[in-house]
Amino acid sequence: MDFSLLRNIISRYCVGEEIWVDNRTVYIGHKEPPPGAEAYIPQRYPDNRIVSSKYTFWNFIPKNLFEQFRRIANFYFLVIFLVQLIIDTPTSPVTSGLPLFFVITVTAIKQGYEDWLRHKADCSINECPVDVVQQGKVARTQSHKLRVGDIVMVREDETFPCDLILLSSSRYDGTCYVTTTSLDGESSHKTYYAVPDTMAFRTEQEVDSLHATIECEQPQPDLYKTLGAENLLLRGATLKNTQRIYAVAVYTGMDTKMALNYQSKSQKRSAVEKSMNAFLIVYLCILISKAVINTVLKYAWQWSPDRDEPWYNHRTEAERQRHVVIRAFTDFLAFMVLFNYIIPVSMYVTVEMQKFLGSYFITWDEEMFDEELGEGAQVNTSDLNEELGQVEYVFTDKTGTLTENNMEFIECCVDGNVYIPHAICNGQILSAASSIDMIDSSPGGYRREYEDLFFRALCLCHTVQVKEEETVDGIKRGIHQGRPTSFYISSSPDEVALVEGMKRLGYTYLRLKDNYMEILNKDDEIERFELLHVLNFDSVRRRMSVIVKSSSGDYLLFCKGADSSIFPRVVSGKVEQVKARVEQNAVEGLRTLCVAYRRLSESEYQEACHHLTEAKLALQDREQRLAQAYDIIERDFVLLGATAVEDRLQEKAADTIESLHKAGIKVWVLTGDKMETAAATCYASKLFRRSTQILELTKKRTEEQSLHDVLFELNRTVLRQRSISGLSVDCLDFGLIIDGATLSAVLKANKEGAGHGNYREIFLEICRNCSAVLCCRMAPLQKAQIVKLIKASKEHPITLAIGDGANDVSMILEAHVGIGIMGKEGRQAARNSDYAIPKFKHLKKMLLVHGHYYYIRIAELVQYFFYKNVCFIFPQFLYQFYCGFSQQPLYDTAYLTLYNISFTSLPILLYSLVEQHVTVETLKREPSLYRDIAKNSLLRWPVFLYWTCLGVFDAVIFFFGAYFLFDNTTFTSNGQLMTTNTQMMFGNWTFGTLVFTVLVFTVTLKLALDTHHWTWINHFVIWGSLLFYVIFSLLWGGIIWPFLNYQRMYYVFMQMLSSGPAWLSIILLITVSLLPDVIKKVLCRAVCPTATERAQEREKLLPGSVAELTPLAFRRSHKGTSADSSPLHLGAVETLSLRRSGPLPQKLLAHLAEGGGADVCSLSPYMLRLSGAGFAYYAPGPETSV
Repeated sequence: MDFSLLRNIISRYCVGEEIWVDNRTVYIGHKEPPPGAEAYIPQRYPDNRIVSSKYTFWNFIPKNLFEQFRRIANFYFLVIFLVQLIIDTPTSPVTSGLPLFFVITVTAIKQGYEDWLRHKADCSINECPVDVVQQGKVARTQSHKLRVGDIVMVREDETFPCDLILLSSSRYDGTCYVTTTSLDGESSHKTYYAVPDTMAFRTEQEVDSLHATIECEQPQPDLYKTLGAENLLLRGATLKNTQRIYAVAVYTGMDTKMALNYQSKSQKRSAVEKSMNAFLIVYLCILISKAVINTVLKYAWQWSPDRDEPWYNHRTEAERQRHVVIRAFTDFLAFMVLFNYIIPVSMYVTVEMQKFLGSYFITWDEEMFDEELGEGAQVNTSDLNEELGQVEYVFTDKTGTLTENNMEFIECCVDGNVYIPHAICNGQILSAASSIDMIDSSPGGYRREYEDLFFRALCLCHTVQVKEEETVDGIKRGIHQGRPTSFYISSSPDEVALVEGMKRLGYTYLRLKDNYMEILNKDDEIERFELLHVLNFDSVRRRMSVIVKSSSGDYLLFCKGADSSIFPRVVSGKVEQVKARVEQNAVEGLRTLCVAYRRLSESEYQEACHHLTEAKLALQDREQRLAQAYDIIERDFVLLGATAVEDRLQEKAADTIESLHKAGIKVWVLTGDKMETAAATCYASKLFRRSTQILELTKKRTEEQSLHDVLFELNRTVLRQRSISGLSVDCLDFGLIIDGATLSAVLKANKEGAGHGNYREIFLEICRNCSAVLCCRMAPLQKAQIVKLIKASKEHPITLAIGDGANDVSMILEAHVGIGIMGKEGRQAARNSDYAIPKFKHLKKMLLVHGHYYYIRIAELVQYFFYKNVCFIFPQFLYQFYCGFSQQPLYDTAYLTLYNISFTSLPILLYSLVEQHVTVETLKREPSLYRDIAKNSLLRWPVFLYWTCLGVFDAVIFFFGAYFLFDNTTFTSNGQLMTTNTQMMFGNWTFGTLVFTVLVFTVTLKLALDTHHWTWINHFVIWGSLLFYVIFSLLWGGIIWPFLNYQRMYYVFMQMLSSGPAWLSIILLITVSLLPDVIKKVLCRAVCPTATERAQEREKLLPGSVAELTPLAFRRSHKGTSADSSPLHLGAVETLSLRRSGPLPQKLLAHLAEGGGADVCSLSPYMLRLSGAGFAYYAPGPETSV
């Protein structure tokens, strides 16, 4: 039981309101300061309980009922039900109360179950065991019992229970390694540092004897503050490669940084539901108008003294003597109840069932099942199924969502020679590497020296840590064939990929021991270099360097970094050749780094030491002085070469993004990564194309120009191009890159009401004219702000957010539809999302197939329900003109009750579950069909008015067709009417039954005409519903039911069917009613067919199932292709499409095996030579025509 709210209220009113201060003082181990030292002010902090659920045991019923009755339909039916209970109405209260109770109950059970699952997940987290240091000993407690100030011990591979300040580590240097896979999907090891004053405390007794306080800021959601980068361990991260650490809790529970980045849960409502509410208001106005008209006309009719209430209304004298206003109001309510069937309560029941049952099609989809995870797609809420078919913006995370976060070394270019490592050939690891020169052949010692320097530079210029593999059964697994096979960990996966790439090329980094770095060269000789200085990487310099001393006493400065930060500092080397290769790799979406070196003399080294020491000891402007020192040291380089690393995209990620673009969906990438890394991924995933002109709105640019000038310049650029593209065939493609700092400035300026214009609107205008947007260095809350910004724009587009980490939860909760990727670690995103899928590629089928089907099905369901209820109730309205406005029902009570429940409910429910207007293959092959249903096109006002007018037209045909066909009548002795032509007894119930029969057959056949995908179950339900109506009518009118106090329907149906003209009139009226809709469809399909209708025509021309085709490409398969060699794709230009994950020689052999020998021109640029561990090839530069 949760008494936290009660506690807070009591403490607020009994103790007093808490005063907010800018920082908090944390007493380590809850030890108060000694007397007289300082004033001790105890502060109240929340416990470590995490709450992601929406309801509690106590508030579930009132809160859920409040949310449900916020729906217009539910509130309306509640009012109608109460009216039926209070006054005498033509129909029973059961007809309104029972469906309402069913809808409320089903919805409450569904939402309650979903929240119960969230409660279970919260409990599993809050009850996790945690080790706390108390009185010099380690005690185990539960996570939710942690308090600010507790000293926590965390062991290797354990998760941090709250936000902690690192006090000490089992490592001698006071560091620890952490992975944040469960937070942001990154599996790389990040280094954190203990507080220098406490890093020597290694045991529980020493840590417990600590008397100290921590001054820190109040909780805030920013993850990129200096504190977070140094020694703040975030909740949810995992300790790696460190035996244990001691840390103190500073932020707990909902104060932790990740909890502050969570968006509060809110009830999401789909665009279809909003349209339903709008239509409902229109029909409510129609209903009120009908009731008012009938009430006024009734009293106008009764104004004459010779007209009074009909005898069959059974009015008492007291009722007749009431005040006219009261009588008029009572009659108004009675008319409201009589016509209330125009508001289809059963539609909401059917919609709930359709959403609930339809959601299983996602979970049952075998194509969305991932063999690796052993899981398929999950549906956490079924309320938004149709929203998947209306998405206009997709906001996606990068790491772990678009990419696998698995860096792979692709190639290196050394002084003009290109190397592609081939790790395994015939099961053997190849050793040594050489190549032929790309530009000129000048073999000899000169090239060998450059190769060795390049490989040594990459083995030494990094911050990689080596972890030996564990000993198993007394055998150390770290030795394989006499060589160490330890694995590497680093805060940057790029560094690990580079060091592993060098290992495959014959140079192995062994370890850092006693400040000496050891490498094993390709001659199996161990080389030792003394590590003198590390010039760490930063985002401004975009490079890192090391100064080492070789065994021969030479001082070497090795540097690696972005090409833009290395090339200006190079004085020699084959710059043009390397630059060409770097540009070619960048176009292919690879992450490139340039490598350079410089030999230092003794005096130059001493001068460098002096600059570095002076800057490190500076008390003021330390960062700036370090930057100045780095700038002085890192110059006059000799260029050695460049590397290319691929952050491997998830399978079919590029194909998925391309399909989304064709579907008219804009894709934005929101990531916390640096700009260069994210941009490379955008190129690889085809978000940015080679022709895309990149617009930058970054902190670096706004420092050079004012934000105002940059925004207006970019806006002029895109508007000018848009005006030019209107006159020209060629249209330039724009892509925007913005960082978190600039976004904050844009939003802040707008909030403060800057005098330079509305920055938010200008920013949105720029984004609208860009085909893709990349937002980098984004905090989790900023991701949600971006989504909210787009949601609130004037177009009000439907947004979808997809991510895999806890830092994506805010974005997922903010978007109209949130999708979580089921990562191998961490399920926060999947648990807080509306839908969860194993891989990003499944988003394509989720939207283009499932979303498309869900939308067209539910759109037809909604329009059809309103249509059939207009057909149902409008004859009742017309009938009042012929019965003196006496509220006499046209239909029998059984027909009134069962029309929406039994006679017409199952066919539309089945249609909304299985209808396929085009095949699955067509929807996947032609993503542009998604545009046909965009902007809620099937539920727009013109379509709604067409369905309503069609319903009114059919109702008029039903009523007046039956009326005029049987107009020639005479009275019989018992007061009934008999037609002179047919000798058929014709009373009001016969007339109503005839109208009702035509109605049921017409609306059912109308649905049959709209059905494209026929199965045996469609036939069974549609024809079975009509048969059920006939059988029920025969039984209802053929038996005298003892429990009824009236027998007005006895023999009516049989007597009607015994007349030949009745059969003729039924067939004739059904045909006339359906004819206008059929003619309209035929004309529209012939004159201006939609893309969907054209696709349907193409399907008719292609017999059988249509195979999935790739535009402009085809697969050439050959017999006996090995499993690891992929088929060759040939497009409009005959070139080799190199899949980076496979070695080049295998591809060439596969090409030859496929018969590619005849196409010699495509092989001529690639000249191979195998020598040792690597393959080098002669590759064309960017200007070479292949």
